[in-house]
Amino acid sequence: MYLLEDGLRVHIELELPGNAGERFPLAVIIHGFTGHMDERHLTAVSAALRECGCATLRADMYGHGKSEGAFREHTLYKWLTDALAVIDYGRGLKGVSQVFLCGHSQGGLTAMLAAGMKSDQLSGLIALSPACMIPDLARGGRLLGLHFDPVHIPDELPVWNGLQLGANYVRVAQTIHVEDAVERFSGPVLVVQGEDDDPVLVSAAKAAAGKYHDARLVMIPNETHCYDRHLEQMTEAVRHFVRSRLVSR
Repeated sequence: MYLLEDGLRVHIELELPGNAGERFPLAVIIHGFTGHMDERHLTAVSAALRECGCATLRADMYGHGKSEGAFREHTLYKWLTDALAVIDYGRGLKGVSQVFLCGHSQGGLTAMLAAGMKSDQLSGLIALSPACMIPDLARGGRLLGLHFDPVHIPDELPVWNGLQLGANYVRVAQTIHVEDAVERFSGPVLVVQGEDDDPVLVSAAKAAAGKYHDARLVMIPNETHCYDRHLEQMTEAVRHFVRSRLVSR
């Protein structure tokens, strides 16, 4: 199904737990850069959350998956407005008792930013391999393995698989200060990070977890960015986090 956000369709998938009653928690799940809602690690975390009794609402962000918009034109602002729309839709569903927000990689960064705006409406934030260093790298002119003048940004930036990003992606990222969103979110946070991920991501995840008011950091040895080796350790961390924060229905 689709939501309409700023005239464009956002693809979403709602799945209810097998034991859903009249009242149930919900988890919104956001994928990462060049990703989509049906990636293995996201369907796995969705299944783990439903085992906890949560409904799950996965979404394809602007320019990704089955959502509308061109990949080249996507920015963190556009992802953030999509994420806020999906959260609002989920909160408005009949029977939803509380909402968790989960994101992977750039989706983890998006979730962190959205949580700062929705602190009063969320029961918890789950950041999986969060790419929260993107704004700092954009300001330094060394994003996505590219090196460029951060003041005179090229109109197009080549990424992988023949994809191109527009300069506005960088210009938007340069304006974002993740620490502001971190400070604004007072709820519980779970950060899960593979130790074999890019060292920049590992350092960023550790730093972010240390700045939240109430955060737990789970480091998984010998693990990659997308949990290709020990997926069950990530999903178990998520299950434990959510189960301990469910309210009575």
